[in-house]
Amino acid sequence: MSGQTGSSINLSANDELEMSGRPGTGNAGPNAGARTPRPVSASSRNAWNDGVDNPALHDPEAAFGAYGQPRPNPAAIERDIGYTRTAGALHATGELDDMRRSRDEHHVVVEETQGCWFKFKRGLRGLWATRQTEDTKTDREAYVRTTLRELIIYMLFLIILCVLTFAMTSSTMFYFTKVLSELFLDNTYNETRNTFRGSNQVMDAWRFMWEPMLNGIYWEKWYNNANVTMPNSNGSFIYYENKLLGLPRLRQLRVKSDSCIVHPDFERDIKYCYDAYSNTDGVMETSPFGPYEDYMSPNISFGKTQVTSWKYKSEDELDGSGHWGTQAKYDGGGYVQNLPMRRVDAEDLIAYLQDSLWIDRGTRAVFIDFTVYNANINLFCVIRFLMEFPPTGGLIPSWTFRTVKLLRYVTTSDYVVAGCECVFVLFILYYMVEEFLEIRKHRWSYLKSVWNILDIMVLMISVICIAFSVYRTLVVGDTLERLLADPEEFADFEFLGFWQTQYNNAVAIMVFFAWIKVFKYISFNKTMTQLSSTLSRCAKDIAGFGIMFCIVFFAFAQLGYLIFGTQVKDFSSFGTAAMTLIRIILGDFDFHQLEAANRVLGPLYFIFYVFFVFFVLLNMFLAIINDTYAEVKAEIAQQKNEFELGDYFRRGYSKMLTKMNIKKEKIMDIQKALQAADINADQKLDFEEWRQELKARGYADAEIETVFAKYDLDGDRVLDETEQHRMQLDLEGQKDELDKDMANTREDAECIVTARPKSGRRVDSSIEDDESGVSGGSRRSGVSYEEFDV
Repeated sequence: MSGQTGSSINLSANDELEMSGRPGTGNAGPNAGARTPRPVSASSRNAWNDGVDNPALHDPEAAFGAYGQPRPNPAAIERDIGYTRTAGALHATGELDDMRRSRDEHHVVVEETQGCWFKFKRGLRGLWATRQTEDTKTDREAYVRTTLRELIIYMLFLIILCVLTFAMTSSTMFYFTKVLSELFLDNTYNETRNTFRGSNQVMDAWRFMWEPMLNGIYWEKWYNNANVTMPNSNGSFIYYENKLLGLPRLRQLRVKSDSCIVHPDFERDIKYCYDAYSNTDGVMETSPFGPYEDYMSPNISFGKTQVTSWKYKSEDELDGSGHWGTQAKYDGGGYVQNLPMRRVDAEDLIAYLQDSLWIDRGTRAVFIDFTVYNANINLFCVIRFLMEFPPTGGLIPSWTFRTVKLLRYVTTSDYVVAGCECVFVLFILYYMVEEFLEIRKHRWSYLKSVWNILDIMVLMISVICIAFSVYRTLVVGDTLERLLADPEEFADFEFLGFWQTQYNNAVAIMVFFAWIKVFKYISFNKTMTQLSSTLSRCAKDIAGFGIMFCIVFFAFAQLGYLIFGTQVKDFSSFGTAAMTLIRIILGDFDFHQLEAANRVLGPLYFIFYVFFVFFVLLNMFLAIINDTYAEVKAEIAQQKNEFELGDYFRRGYSKMLTKMNIKKEKIMDIQKALQAADINADQKLDFEEWRQELKARGYADAEIETVFAKYDLDGDRVLDETEQHRMQLDLEGQKDELDKDMANTREDAECIVTARPKSGRRVDSSIEDDESGVSGGSRRSGVSYEEFDV
């Protein structure tokens, strides 16, 4: 220290001993000239220590800054200052003591912040960390990192959701529905060669019951007249495969004979007036009708089935549900008659009802309900035929085939789906907590974002679907138990079938919203924002244009309804007319119907509509969107790229390269120590020589002992030439492996860079510093001993 100026520094013996082994100081050991100085990256012993002096062990961000720059170790800085500052910088030993006390206080704070409870709270908070709960506006890297984490978790949720939705439907359902619908809807009547699809008069209702219905429901014999069912089995097997559950049911809804008012001029000729169906007391008939004495007789039965077709039963008594037909919404009650189990008895019952005029002028709707189950594919098909009798006369047929899977868990794959359902429930709970945290932070401003509203909708639909799934499992089990206890009763699966269909529809809507929500997580890339930017920018123009379009469109709709409504089915109502005009825009129209309805106004209406709506308004709409998209595209091309996903991965690669380079330097450092430690040149390296050399290079006793013991196979505390050669080979092998890993990492980083458009690239100076700092910057960062295994 003779070359230093200023007052001297009073150092303790321990301090001087510690300085004596440091390279670059004036008090090097006796073998300092023969030893290769250790790289600066190893100047601090704490670089290998697992204590609090090396924060990189606990938090990678503590060792590397936001841009990949290595952060210096506070303890190493303190020692570097203590060894390199001039004597005039410290006036007394007390200042050095103050520095040590400050360091100790820092150690205490770090230990408190690195405790188990702190780590648990930080991990718990990070589990629900989103861009809305964390402050990521100023830190673009944190923004991309948080978005990437959200995207990965959400993609896992989306995969589970897709597995559930694809498991609940299949092409088998379509073919099951197709087979049953063709059986009942396309079989012709012997008299008229008509089908149920084309039925248009009252007599067609009886023809359908006599032929397609009886032939389709009752499959009692094989083609060789052998019985289809087993001796102890009940019910029919449609197509020999689909078991009829319970008994089919006929249900009729009627109106009163004085439910409407006859004009005085016709009162003498028309005594009764039957209004359109309504479930009001003045219109709907609930009194017994027909052969009243037959209804009162308890002896009339067909097989085991009693005649109940003349007495009204309410919706509560039947435990039924309403139905929305083409003419009205019908009540769940009515005049009910179950069909017998055997075909012979069913034929006698239908003949009795037909002879007794069960369907007359007061009839407004007749329902035929039954359910079949196919055990081969574990599917139910809830079938309903509806024949509506409007006040105009005639018959309007309609039908529903609801193919549903009510027994959810039968096969092994079903139980796999059950496991996915449990995971889905966990995801919903996770997202509910996440949305709760965001609402608590942002309050009412939370609803300003469209994505937040979409999140709430997805969660609400999910909760409803989960609740219905549990309800369905309970109700189906109870219904099947009652049916098995009394097989000669009507199996009412209509309510379950209806709501299972609505459940499927809700799941489909939820999946649609879930896929749209992906745009929320990829919005950090400017290319992915083109759609949302275009629509948001032209929203006002489209809203103004939409008002003009609606005025013209609905004017044409009302005009078409008034002109062609009485003759053309596509214009029979205002809503149907509006849908027809939308179809005309897409090229789906029947010009000849308009021309046949009115030879003058039909062609004029069509020409004017196509000109104004298709050629003028529609092209204006497209021009607004096209111009806005061009503006957005031009602005994006001129914008400089902010920190994007490619930059994020480049910085990650830079950090990886930095750590690899540190490991490589340490291997080289030990190789040099291995060559210099044999002081007496006897080709044998004893532990003391090894310890002195590594101590001089700043290594701790624990790591010195660990490395030596690994290669001291005979335990004599001396490394002979063979053991030294083995250590050298191991070090060379690890160094070569690191070189390969570093080369592969650089290639991956170059692929990410070249994949990005050159016109939009902007390389931050910090990124360049990362690459240039792979060798230089790495010398200032500590790394844990566990990261380097000799």
